[in-house]
Amino acid sequence: MITIAEAFVKFKVRLELTEREQQDASRRQIDIREYLRESFEVERDFLTGSYARHTKTKPLKDVDIFLVIGENGRGYRGKKPAVVLEKVQEMLAPKYGKESVSLGRRSVGVDFGVPAVEDTTDDLVMSADVVPAFEKGSHYEIPDRVAGEWVQTNPETHAELATKANRAFSEEWKPLVKMIKKWNETHGKPVRPSYLLEVMALELFVPPFAGGYPYELKGFFATARDRIGEVWQDPAGLGPPVSDQMDPTRMLEAQTAFRVAEEMAGRAIRLARDAHQGDALRVWRELFGPLFPLS
Repeated sequence: MITIAEAFVKFKVRLELTEREQQDASRRQIDIREYLRESFEVERDFLTGSYARHTKTKPLKDVDIFLVIGENGRGYRGKKPAVVLEKVQEMLAPKYGKESVSLGRRSVGVDFGVPAVEDTTDDLVMSADVVPAFEKGSHYEIPDRVAGEWVQTNPETHAELATKANRAFSEEWKPLVKMIKKWNETHGKPVRPSYLLEVMALELFVPPFAGGYPYELKGFFATARDRIGEVWQDPAGLGPPVSDQMDPTRMLEAQTAFRVAEEMAGRAIRLARDAHQGDALRVWRELFGPLFPLS
């Protein structure tokens, strides 16, 4: 039977993006960029968000495509944030189908119609989020149609912080973040946005990495339960708090979810310690979903 340590290594590998997934994401980016060039001058574009930070979970969906709009689109910056998002939606609908293009808070979602079975998609990207942006000095402004304002951000800073944390944690910080995001996704996303988990992990995972995956995860769930109610600021020091979606109701749900996760992790650890490997593996599978191996 596979050991707990072996199972976590296998789980870690399963969460890594394949070369084909990366190629498909790049192809999608190019297709969307070239199509939008018919109406916008795109100064540059790049894949960003958790995909670029290597903290994206599988199946691969909601890949962030950051489009920096040039001079011919500067007029949109003087309008309400929703206007540019609606324009991007209008432009993408003929290519991908009206029912497959939707407005998000700060992006336009494009569903590519790729089904997921047991968290696998034949190494294809399920969906993308197109984020229109304007340069502002050394960072960017993006539209927030819910708040009705333009939000400052710097995805490069976010990526640098993730890389630094991963290096300090023996290259295990990003794998642990992906595991926690997979837990969140498996249990109905009690924490939103998922980037909030990544921001919390910058502070809650304290190097060096020494306790192994089970103990690090149990510790994270315990501390996150106590601190989810705090205001978690944008690590780049530019935009609104990353935790601004966590209203009192959602906070209580997240606290409960963290408490249950900590209890399950503790039970799995005890089962393994008492030589009940199969039962321990099944508890971890319940926490993380079908990508966590039983054999």
